Amino acid sequence: MNTQTRRSGWGLILTCLLLAALAIGIAAYYLWPKGKTQAVAPTIKVGILHSLSGTMATSESPLKEVALMTIAKINASGGVLGRQLEPVVMDPASDWPTFATMARKMIAEDKVAVVFGCWTSVSRKTALPVFEELNGLLFYPVQYEGEEQSKNVFYTGAAPNQQAIPAVEYLLSEQGGAAKRFVLLGTDYVYPRTTNKILRGFLKSKGISDSNIDEVYTPFGHSDYSAIVANIKKFSVGARTAVVSTINGDSNSPFYRELGRAGLKATDIPVVAFSVGEEELRGGFNQPLVGHLAAWNYFMSVPGEANKSFIDQYSEYAKNRRLPNAKTVVTNDPMEATYVGIHMWKQAVEKAKTFEVDPVRNAMIGQTFKAPSGYELMMDKNHHLHKPVMLGEIQADGQFKVIYKTPATVKANPWSPFIPGNENKQAN
Repeated sequence: MNTQTRRSGWGLILTCLLLAALAIGIAAYYLWPKGKTQAVAPTIKVGILHSLSGTMATSESPLKEVALMTIAKINASGGVLGRQLEPVVMDPASDWPTFATMARKMIAEDKVAVVFGCWTSVSRKTALPVFEELNGLLFYPVQYEGEEQSKNVFYTGAAPNQQAIPAVEYLLSEQGGAAKRFVLLGTDYVYPRTTNKILRGFLKSKGISDSNIDEVYTPFGHSDYSAIVANIKKFSVGARTAVVSTINGDSNSPFYRELGRAGLKATDIPVVAFSVGEEELRGGFNQPLVGHLAAWNYFMSVPGEANKSFIDQYSEYAKNRRLPNAKTVVTNDPMEATYVGIHMWKQAVEKAKTFEVDPVRNAMIGQTFKAPSGYELMMDKNHHLHKPVMLGEIQADGQFKVIYKTPATVKANPWSPFIPGNENKQAN
């Protein structure tokens, strides 16, 4: 056999071997179980729907950050059911119809398993029909006016009986100054108006007449409170007066600054706010607020290891992400409610062994979580958390001194007995 013939023979053998190897590879691809070929399971998308611009950006932006922090921690610990969570972040820019538009896109197009978002009640109510139509799931982390109970929403903030009513009870008490007149001052939308309707009914039940209640509203973004503060000063003549503030967003700063300019201190006319927390106090206008009050279910200043861990996590996250003023970031009540909600959703998914909305919704009922507040919170069948009630006094450093807290959590009642027509509705 000559050299050329031997080379042709070897070439034929090599060609046959290569073809055989290719055939084996193709067979293995189609015959091997599909699960064995997927090294990484697909991610599960979760929505974060908060205003990162506009009048509500100061309040809502930290909720986006704490959600991203919590999701990152969960992913670093193995994810949920072996799947990594992929956040889908959208900015409705403090424009209420845009909340609905973006919620629809998240659920219908992005196929998110859950949405964590909204702050104002008008944003929630605008988006709610979308969640109910498409059977989406919303975790809403802010105190609100009640009068709502949707199977598509879990309310991790406070109902009125977990914030507004206890705060006004305190103002009526001897310890709180025994107020005889009340100014109900709020931003003009559903949460302040409904909350104040409840408070007016409550005050009447305590013997406070309509003539001793002044109700005032301003639009979002309002900045000139000179006439309003002058009227508060005039209204207070002759009787101990307190202000209940449901001002939201960046209007808080000019209101308190005007109080300072008018020389009205907390010892003269105390203000209890339902939407001023540690983040709002970072605006550098603390001095006019010293001694005034806020009612929440959590304050950054509460002691305990659970809270220390929460604060340390967020501080580390802020530095790693190089957030603005990362060295001085704070935590607050809606941030805690966001953190709790994400962890409870994770627990419910693991109990249900699926990300599907209906089984997860059922598994949420009865979930408990040791919150940074130091209390163990429980999700009730009415889709509201049992929460503690706290009153904090604003300090010069922008923190709160807790002056009152309930010894145990309080069951939420979304249907206030001070709203006509709720008499037969049960707190269930």
